[in-house]
Amino acid sequence: MNKIGKRSGFIASVAGLWVSSMSAMAEYGLNFPDPVTRVGRDIYGVHMLTMEIATWLLAIVIVVMVYVLFKFRKSKGYEADQNFHKSWFGQWSWVLVPAMVLMVDLTIAGAAQSTLERFWNAPKQFCSDEGADPERCFDMNVKVIGHQWWWEYEFPEHGVEYNGEFYPITVESRPTDEETAGEHYLRDVDNPIVLPVGRTIRYLNTSADVLHAWWVPELGFKRDSIPGYIMETWAKIDADKTGTYRGQCAELCGTWHSKMPIVINAVTPEEFDAWVEKEKRSLLKSLIEANSAKEWTMEELYSKGEAAYNTKCSACHRPDGSGLPPAFPPLRGSKIAIGPVNDHLKMVLNGKDTMPPWKMLSDLEIAAIVTYERNAWGNATGDVVQPSAVSAAR
Repeated sequence: MNKIGKRSGFIASVAGLWVSSMSAMAEYGLNFPDPVTRVGRDIYGVHMLTMEIATWLLAIVIVVMVYVLFKFRKSKGYEADQNFHKSWFGQWSWVLVPAMVLMVDLTIAGAAQSTLERFWNAPKQFCSDEGADPERCFDMNVKVIGHQWWWEYEFPEHGVEYNGEFYPITVESRPTDEETAGEHYLRDVDNPIVLPVGRTIRYLNTSADVLHAWWVPELGFKRDSIPGYIMETWAKIDADKTGTYRGQCAELCGTWHSKMPIVINAVTPEEFDAWVEKEKRSLLKSLIEANSAKEWTMEELYSKGEAAYNTKCSACHRPDGSGLPPAFPPLRGSKIAIGPVNDHLKMVLNGKDTMPPWKMLSDLEIAAIVTYERNAWGNATGDVVQPSAVSAAR
């Protein structure tokens, strides 16, 4: 085989490997996930433009370097050209190369600026008339509040609010390792956020403690949640993109930063409306229970407390109360869990060190959790904490 044939075979082999590697990258999801919003598609387009330009520049640089290495490789007795900078190439390259780099930068910057302008101005097209109140540019609002280390969601127009917390894999009903948990290892929550497709939603992002960032790649945006500020973003999930989308807190926020997953259930508007009605009924029932003057029995509080503990407390203190010392002390046999009830209540309400305060829970929820902690794992205090005691301790 002649040299041309060998070179052609080599080039064909390299091209084949390149094409197959691109297929493999698509198969294994090494690129951005498929966007489900217009904003996401615009950002994906800027990303691909940047990657294409960078790939071509890399290829050109490699070709030039290989050519220079072989063409001007030093041999024995060779004397370097001392007048290279006086040639036309040596002179003009100092002008043309920076100009080309600047043009590339401006191309990417222009595309990015155009995308950002479309992102912020697009909701206005949904307004009914010129100069309409910005509130009318959106079909609904969702307030997203970051906590250490969970998310709180409020739907102001619908009167619904709830928490979306990491569902610890250490709970007996959950897988205990990555192999059995599958692709959603450490990415489950107890209450996914339910959103309707085809509706323009404004997200009001804030934080109750430190910096967080509510980020779901398929939606296409990420903005920090800053304590004391409302950071506004928006998205409209395509009408044909119902399904489950997962994200993560994207701002380092402390010990359990990795335990702040986000799960979105995108449903049809009809399914969303039905979900809202169901949540309202559930919330009303909880409020009636929490504000009743009923005297709860040990069995009732213990059962409610066990369920609440496993979803809200066991990630740090473990299902068996053994904790993760020194950061998260054990509750089994601890001075708090078997000491004065009032000290226990104040610890849960106000928090301490790495433990956040849990004042957002109802009196009934806290009473149930404290009752459970004081009577589980051998902590046989016999204490039955009523919601009225929690109310007095606040």
